[in-house]
Amino acid sequence: MRDFPMFTTENGVASLIFREVPYRGIAYIHIRSSEAPLALLAECADFANAVGAQQIFATGHAALEQYPFHTAILSLRAEKARIEQGSAALFPVTEQTLERFREIYNQKMGCVPNSVYMNDAMAKETLQKGQGYFVHQNGRLLGIGMVEGEKLLALASCAPGAGKEVLRCLCHGIFSDSVQLECAGENKKAMALYTAEGFTVTKELSRWYRVK
Repeated sequence: MRDFPMFTTENGVASLIFREVPYRGIAYIHIRSSEAPLALLAECADFANAVGAQQIFATGHAALEQYPFHTAILSLRAEKARIEQGSAALFPVTEQTLERFREIYNQKMGCVPNSVYMNDAMAKETLQKGQGYFVHQNGRLLGIGMVEGEKLLALASCAPGAGKEVLRCLCHGIFSDSVQLECAGENKKAMALYTAEGFTVTKELSRWYRVK
């Protein structure tokens, strides 16, 4: 479904993210500029309802604080030297394993706040850029991950207690001295893992509120 990076009305400008609507019924609204933010939000929400959104989240203005808090998106960073080496191995996603990777990604990330569903276009881009990896140890699948440059884009464990090993393996597969990632603050389990492994919060990127 089409996104609207610049949705303009007499009440201001917002970005409408509708790509999740067909898969999970979720729409995101980012207020960019407005002197009447609640009126703009109402217009955006009506549009989101019209295209089938069952849940709507918004960010970008202090006026949204009257709505229930959903999550904050945080930027975290760690020096790779502080992260212990893992003993597992990375296996790049190939054309033959892409669909399996996509299946695991969508299954595991579906309950993560503000996560993105991997559609056909995202899957093809992941393969083309070489971002996706399986993490195996002694023939056992521990998890999957996505990396780009010095950034860890996604991580999911596929075995109980494997998150630490998956994180360590992916971090040391990054060719830089530091590792960056983004995480929803309400994802308490992930935040606990990252901080235990030496990551610190460097910035709050956005605060999201539930408007429907």
